[in-house]
Amino acid sequence: MKNLDLHSYSIVFEDIQISLRTVLAELDYSSLFVLVDEHTREHCLPILMNVLPQEVNYIEIKSGEIHKNLETCQFIWSSLLDQGADRRSVLINLGGGVIGDMGGFCASTFMRGIRFLQIPTTLLSQVDASVGSKLGVDFKGVKNIIGLFQDPIGVLIDPAFLKTLAPAELRSGYAEVVKHALIHDANLWQQLLTIKEVNLQVKWDDIIFRSVQIKQEIVDQDRREKSLRKILNFGHTIGHAIESYFLESETPLLHGEAIAWGMYAELILSSQISELPIQELNSAQAYLQKIYADKKPSHWDTESLIRYMLKDKKNIDQKISFSLLNRIGSCTPDQFIEEERLRKFLMVEFA
Repeated sequence: MKNLDLHSYSIVFEDIQISLRTVLAELDYSSLFVLVDEHTREHCLPILMNVLPQEVNYIEIKSGEIHKNLETCQFIWSSLLDQGADRRSVLINLGGGVIGDMGGFCASTFMRGIRFLQIPTTLLSQVDASVGSKLGVDFKGVKNIIGLFQDPIGVLIDPAFLKTLAPAELRSGYAEVVKHALIHDANLWQQLLTIKEVNLQVKWDDIIFRSVQIKQEIVDQDRREKSLRKILNFGHTIGHAIESYFLESETPLLHGEAIAWGMYAELILSSQISELPIQELNSAQAYLQKIYADKKPSHWDTESLIRYMLKDKKNIDQKISFSLLNRIGSCTPDQFIEEERLRKFLMVEFA
């Protein structure tokens, strides 16, 4: 069993039945709730059924980023209230990033806070949302604009859940692995370059552990995202805008697909502003192109992307904030770009 011990909780990498049985045996609670969506109810919950006690309350929500909003939160809060949750209750969030972010947010605000346990079931949620305690929901089309920082009682990671994913979901999560390598670990980047196809044949155990470890190393130095932690937003300033723009279109992108093309664009900005060497720019762009070519956005409205980026919570004085690469394995936060320069970039150099 491998653990990563953070300030107030541990991330456990082990067979989920063993780790969950251990946690529940040590946990003092009045009632237990499990939050699922239709996919995790069908594919993931059965894996836990012989471990969960008989007296469990289930809350099911609809899957997808489009449902990560206050309306769904109201449903979760109502379900907790109607089923008798109290301050000694525990909520288990069984699912991907939407479940983890929103379930943790609802638990942290219900009765001023009840305990919650994260069981991430997607590659994206295992390597990204499992560390850092950032919780929240989307509001008025802006991603994660309502939220807070709150630690879970633990995070249980089992790569076996990856077998329940569609290939597109696996590839979406891989974008965050690529990001961690680009911003913080050139050796991991070289390892990733040997992966020609993102599938279940990849040795995920070691890759997930190292990816989570990278995020832990960064978060430990800046828990409230005042400085260094902002490098985790590489690719996300443009990527979130792309994701938001296409979310309600006929061709929505998964989070990692949008972030992959956000990184592609921000690599160009890195070469222009942070002096990323041209050979490293070409190498990283070629790899992203190879993995995500079929999901490259064919069109967008530049002014819409600018509007989304102007709402980014990292901005200062209407200047749009970026974290940009100096070289592969090194990233600098708080690189501010004027709106007009960014508009020209989107219209000409990233058209």
